[in-house]
Amino acid sequence: MKGIFIASVTALAISSTMVQAADPAVVYDQAGKYDKSFNEGVYNGVKKYTSETGIKVREFEPKNEAQVEQGLRRLANRGFSPIVTVGFNMTSAVTKVAQDFPDVHFTIIDGVIDLPNVQSVVFKEHEGSFIVGAVAAMKSETDTVGFVGGMDIPLIRRFACGYEQGAKFVASGTSVHQNMTGSTGAAFNDPTKGSELAKSQFSKGADVVFAAAGGTGIGVYQAAKDEGKFAIGVDSNQNHIQPGTMLTSMVKRVDLAAYNTYKDSAAGTWKPGLVVLGLAEGGVDWALDDNNASLITADMKTKVEEIRAKIVSGEIVVHDYMSDNTCNY
Repeated sequence: MKGIFIASVTALAISSTMVQAADPAVVYDQAGKYDKSFNEGVYNGVKKYTSETGIKVREFEPKNEAQVEQGLRRLANRGFSPIVTVGFNMTSAVTKVAQDFPDVHFTIIDGVIDLPNVQSVVFKEHEGSFIVGAVAAMKSETDTVGFVGGMDIPLIRRFACGYEQGAKFVASGTSVHQNMTGSTGAAFNDPTKGSELAKSQFSKGADVVFAAAGGTGIGVYQAAKDEGKFAIGVDSNQNHIQPGTMLTSMVKRVDLAAYNTYKDSAAGTWKPGLVVLGLAEGGVDWALDDNNASLITADMKTKVEEIRAKIVSGEIVVHDYMSDNTCNY
């Protein structure tokens, strides 16, 4: 009887542990996980975690704003944790749901929420944008480059400001044309508009255009190919989209943010609070691979790495637009 009792207690303990062990989840933004940019970067982190652990991550792709909070509540109510949420526009929904489910862990990428069960992961986009701005100026034959942003918000202005600083660091006389696609979330998924804006900038002399616009950037890249110009990708390494046209990509390691959330949670080391990832932390960078190697000369690469090292060391301080909503430098 004693042996049976011990076995029963052990079985109960194991069963209890299994019940308490939560499955991870992710909520992408409305552009979907195959946007070839921001969401797909997160998806790559999800895939890596599942590949290494065999643990499936529950995925949810909302089709509209209302579905974001609904999906979050459904996942939290079913005990999924941690839940990775993709994008600043989920800040309000995550704040509401996290307060209602204090035992569920949430990680929001590109948003900041001060709650005891939320981790906020943000990036120093201005540092990575400075790097690709420098690359653009080095490659430009017209001393004119362009920038196409998605939704007109401080976060995207941060990209633009960093890019302009990098271009003018290399050549102070460089002209930088800038356009934002729109004022709503739809601005991140409008390739047609992206193409129109890029072509307008090309007509004004730009020969390199950086798109920080999610799916809208696909139109920018196609326009660059059609016009025989260069484009710069964002978030994911997009060099493969239009090989020979894509000068480089400003890589934002959202995949790392998602992967680390799941890995740390499984290890019991996940913590709430603010996580800031810049060049020094490997959170942003520029992409050099077989798809763009022929476009980057040895001299360009050397100069970029020198600039990169100076930003990491603090010798070059890149002004952050979001610190005061200006681009003074």
